[in-house]
Amino acid sequence: MATEVIPGDPFVHLDPRFAECVVGSVHVERIATGCRWVEGPAWFPAGRYLLWSDIPNDRIMKWDETTDAVSVFRHPAGFSNGNTVDRQGRLVTAHHGLRAVTRTEVDGSVTVLADHWDGRRFNSPNDVVVSSDGAVWFTDPPYGIDSDYEGHKADPEQAGNHVYRIDPGDRSVTRVADDFDRPNGLAFTPDESRLLVTDTGAPPRVCRVFDVDLPAGTLSGGEVWATETLGGFDGFRLDVLGRCWMSAADGVHCLSPDGELLGKVLVPEPVANVVFGGPKRNRLFICATTSIYSVFLATNGAPTF
Repeated sequence: MATEVIPGDPFVHLDPRFAECVVGSVHVERIATGCRWVEGPAWFPAGRYLLWSDIPNDRIMKWDETTDAVSVFRHPAGFSNGNTVDRQGRLVTAHHGLRAVTRTEVDGSVTVLADHWDGRRFNSPNDVVVSSDGAVWFTDPPYGIDSDYEGHKADPEQAGNHVYRIDPGDRSVTRVADDFDRPNGLAFTPDESRLLVTDTGAPPRVCRVFDVDLPAGTLSGGEVWATETLGGFDGFRLDVLGRCWMSAADGVHCLSPDGELLGKVLVPEPVANVVFGGPKRNRLFICATTSIYSVFLATNGAPTF
C-alpha cells in the first residue's frame, strides 16, 4: 500500500519537556494495514526493513523502507509475538504457538533457544530483548494458551507467569522474576543498569523497574515505576536519554526517565508495541491493532543490538 498520512497534529504536550522530543511539522503515517493484531516490531538496519508479528494470522510481516513494499516474511510463524535483533543481526522471536524462544540464523535455519523451564513447557513467551552480553531475556504470560485465537488453548504447566533469562553460553534458563501477574513488555535502560517490565494483569497496569547485575544475570528491586495513563502499558522502547515511549489506548505516551507523562503521539488505533528504526533510529514504528504507523521524532532510539 502507499503510505497514508494521518491528518492533524498528532502531538499532545502535557509537559514543556516534551517539546524537545518532537518535530512540529511531521505527521503520523500509516505504512501497512490489513492485519488482525500486530505486535513485536523489529528493525533490521542492514536491510532497512521492519518485521512484525500478525499473531492471529500466524505470520511475520515485512515492510521495506526503500520501496514501501509489504510482504509476508514467514508463514506459519508459530504464532510469533515479540521480535528483536541480536548483536549479530539475527532475528530472535518469542512464540505463543511454539511456546518457545527461537533465533533465525544467517542461513535461514531456526534454532530453538529455550522451550521449557524446570522440566515443564513455558506458557507462551511474549516479548524478548537481548542484552549486550548476548543473554536473551523474555516474559511468559499465558495469552497464547488462553484461547485458540493467538496460539493453542492449553492448560499452563508453569506455576505462574514469570520473567526468564537464557544464558548466552550454555543456553541454560534462569527464572529472574517470579512475582508478576502477567509480565509483558520489557526493555533495558540505555546503560543496561535497569530493566523495565510491564504487568498487564489485573488493572491498573503498571511498569516495574529492576536493578540489573549483568555479569551475574540477576535482577533485584522491582518497584512500580509508572502506572498506566490510558490503557496500554504493553510494549515499549526507550530513547537515548532514557525516556520511555509506551503503548497506550490512544497512541504512544512519552514518559520521562522518572516515569512522568510528558506527552502523547495520537494514533487512530490502540497501540501494542513500538520500535525505533530508520538510518538514524529517529523514526518510531508503531504496532496498532490492524496497522503499522510511523512518526519521525527529534530524538533517537537507544540501541538494542
